[in-house]
Amino acid sequence: MLEESYHVSRDLPCACEEASKWIYYAFQVIEHSKGKRPLEDVADIGLRKSSKLLDAQEKEEAVQCLHDLSLCQEEHSDKQYESDTHSDSSSLIHQIGRDLSVNCLLHCSRSDYGSIASLNQSFRSLIQSGELYRLRRQMGIVEHWVYFSCNLLEWEAFDPIRSRWMHLPAMTSNECFMCSDKESLAVGTELLVFGKEIESHVIYKYSILTNSWSSGMKTNTPRCLFGSGSLGEIAIVAGGCDSRGNILSSAELYNSETGTWETLPSMNKPRKLCSGVFLDGKFHIIGGVGVGNSNVLTCGEVYDFKARSWTEVPDMFPARNRGAGANDAPAIAKAPPLLAVVKNELYAAYYAENEVWKYDKRRNLWITIGRLPEQATSMNGWGLAFRACGDQLIVIGGPRALNGRFIEINSWEPTEGAPNWNLLGRKHSGSFVYNCAVMGC
Repeated sequence: MLEESYHVSRDLPCACEEASKWIYYAFQVIEHSKGKRPLEDVADIGLRKSSKLLDAQEKEEAVQCLHDLSLCQEEHSDKQYESDTHSDSSSLIHQIGRDLSVNCLLHCSRSDYGSIASLNQSFRSLIQSGELYRLRRQMGIVEHWVYFSCNLLEWEAFDPIRSRWMHLPAMTSNECFMCSDKESLAVGTELLVFGKEIESHVIYKYSILTNSWSSGMKTNTPRCLFGSGSLGEIAIVAGGCDSRGNILSSAELYNSETGTWETLPSMNKPRKLCSGVFLDGKFHIIGGVGVGNSNVLTCGEVYDFKARSWTEVPDMFPARNRGAGANDAPAIAKAPPLLAVVKNELYAAYYAENEVWKYDKRRNLWITIGRLPEQATSMNGWGLAFRACGDQLIVIGGPRALNGRFIEINSWEPTEGAPNWNLLGRKHSGSFVYNCAVMGC
């Protein structure tokens, strides 16, 4: 991700010792990465999957050494320009070759990629190509950042490891899009924001490779108020409404590597204002409002990729219909179910009672396991974000008081006990979360 670039001073002599020192650092990076977790995109975010964070000082020294070695290479290339104008720039770090260079970069934090891309054109081209992220995904190296919008057309990113906030470039769209219903999802290295401009539905795409917004490929069936979920480089959208307000049963799969949409078999029931998650390797659509029914749908549906079919699950989400805590607001005024999957377990934020629930897959029922953070307020579920971020659940929200203009991000790694929320960050901001997505790459 190229949100920012950093300039580091050069204090090493330009000689063969730089190459030796870099090879040492390269070896250290690779060795440490076998048992430590890297960080994340533009700042540093915690990796998942059996890795621990590299020591910050060691990483800074490694990037420093990389920068100095690059400068050394450029000076050397200048001196040799007339004798060899076609030197192999694809090797990146000539002294150790391209393969080892790439292997080292795979184990660097995504937060360092902005600095590395500024070294020279070879590094920039490599990072902007997306090759590193594809290789990281194959190796199970995943770092998660949170992307959210508390002001219309403005997006921010948050690095949970360094507790660092970052502004994304402003979106360029008209007032109609700004005021329309919007959905968002993160897939691969892209953040997709769905909305409407006058008569047509549109998609804006933010790429961490270029740190810029562009027009995304439209779905085969334009829609809003749908349920969605992503897994690696693919995402599924299902249900929602078309431009005339008709409730849809259709579904589509998006491949971020090819930028294309594939129409999937339709669900058994049309629904809007629903939520989607990947669980047990299958896509689940839960809740929502159906055709000719003013009540929330309690059934869910599961899409099996191998069978290419949907299976209905009765009473999968009867949550908001139970107990005295459920308010009497109409179904269309309530937010879609607030769901998140961590370690292949499904959780829900039940905003009416400020509770956290866990789904018992075997018995098809929900169990109350604790409370949401104190500042997790909402308007019938709107304005509150509940997401999975690697091995943690995160809640983003703020107070509704007139003087409560701040946002909090709290996290908890699910265990056997009740939730014990950890405050990751707080900042002055609008306290209503319009959209939120977590990108892992």
